[in-house]
Amino acid sequence: MLFTEDASYYAEQIKEGKLSVKEVVTAALENMTALNPTLNAVVWRQDADALAKADEYDALLAKMSPQEKADLPPFFGVPTLIKDLGQSQAGQLAASGSILLKDNMATVTDNFVQAVEKAGFIAVGRSNVPEFGFKGISDSKAFGAVNSPIDTNRNPGGSSGGAAAALKSGMVPLTYASDGGGSIRMPASYSGLIGLKPSRGRMPVGPGQYRSWQGAAVPFALTKSVRDTWTLLKALQVTQYEAPFPMPTIEEDQLVDLDRPLRIGYLTDLNDQLTISEVGQAVLDQVIDQLKALGHDVFQVADPVDRIQVMKSYFKMNSVETTVMMEGIAQALGRELTDADMEPLTWAIYRSGYKISAVELSQMIGDWDQWAAIYEAAFKHYDLLLTPTTNGPAPKHGIFEADEKILAAEKSIDQLSQDDQQQLIWDHFGQSILYSPYVSIVNLIGQPAISLPMFKNKEGLPIGAHFIANKGNEYLLLQLAKQIEAADLLDTDIVNLEENLPQFRK
Repeated sequence: MLFTEDASYYAEQIKEGKLSVKEVVTAALENMTALNPTLNAVVWRQDADALAKADEYDALLAKMSPQEKADLPPFFGVPTLIKDLGQSQAGQLAASGSILLKDNMATVTDNFVQAVEKAGFIAVGRSNVPEFGFKGISDSKAFGAVNSPIDTNRNPGGSSGGAAAALKSGMVPLTYASDGGGSIRMPASYSGLIGLKPSRGRMPVGPGQYRSWQGAAVPFALTKSVRDTWTLLKALQVTQYEAPFPMPTIEEDQLVDLDRPLRIGYLTDLNDQLTISEVGQAVLDQVIDQLKALGHDVFQVADPVDRIQVMKSYFKMNSVETTVMMEGIAQALGRELTDADMEPLTWAIYRSGYKISAVELSQMIGDWDQWAAIYEAAFKHYDLLLTPTTNGPAPKHGIFEADEKILAAEKSIDQLSQDDQQQLIWDHFGQSILYSPYVSIVNLIGQPAISLPMFKNKEGLPIGAHFIANKGNEYLLLQLAKQIEAADLLDTDIVNLEENLPQFRK
């Protein structure tokens, strides 16, 4: 049974007794067996634990009244995949897509995954990611590349690529993800899914790591419906006072319809280097027409910050955070790390952090705060900001691979100056920066954003429309998403591999 409907549907079927938890969990496990050899979306299965939990839940349901069933958590018994990056579940793999941690097992269930479990989900496995989540595509030397179910010659993006491929193929009805620089929204764009990046502080964090990438990284999920996105946001949100960025919870019980037209600004070229592509402009043209037809006021605006500076700051933060992480891993292993322990890009990012001073790091964090203030002021002139999520569809495998000269230089990065180190990392990302220049700003300033599947190119490949709101205003994003969905302008249908790929045809 492929999961053609959203997670809320299967939760309802379970509570109404039309499906057992065992049936839906078994279906997810069977889907992994059938689909994963083609997709490589899942790197770890937890069949025994999932089936035991399913039996436990079915036994509980057998004793409950209809009202007790109605009062269960919103996603009771629904199978899901957890992203194998920063979402630890005790007794399960915690490899982060890496050579170094390929056999590492988590000893603690983190606060986010505890909230996922409290919402009723049953984890059936863990999804594939690039090494430590550093790339906008999902491949790694440790676990291999993920294939998009839409076109297996393409990668579904990163770092939540395994999650996107699994959801789009109907393997499970909802998948968990995280976004440290577009890692929910880019795979959503490439896969025709809904990808919300919540406000900084909205989701539970810790223990151990309370400001992942200085607060830039936020966990959440990929979904196929606005109601799943809304229900999940409400179920997982928290005001976490022990964390550095506590956020007031969304108090509304229902996601009501918009009661007014919105003022929506849109961006095209960010500067003379980060420009919109022809297909990116086509995304905007179509979406602008659709928004105007819904009654909204849509107009062009200028980007209020220097995006080149933003991206360079992002890479430097990443370097410092990676150095700290690797120091901890080296200490736990009781040995020094070498370039054989990781991919060349990871090694370069790790080693480059040593040349960034505490003074410079403090200045960078100050810049983030200034950019947040600038953007908050800009939102006095419009309700939402619109861009393409990406400048193209899912990339073909290998299109963003660095050449051998760059890879060799990364292995000897200690010999370079700080400026040359950062230029080398910039050069490695090269085309991928131009392909998705719009998304990372909100990670640094803490604002929410969503990618909605509103466009397909001439080949039928999806590209997302990207909406940004002011901090804490996920509600407005989802109100607009609800209106767009009601107008039948979203396409989140799964891809049935049995129909699309020759090896599955009878």
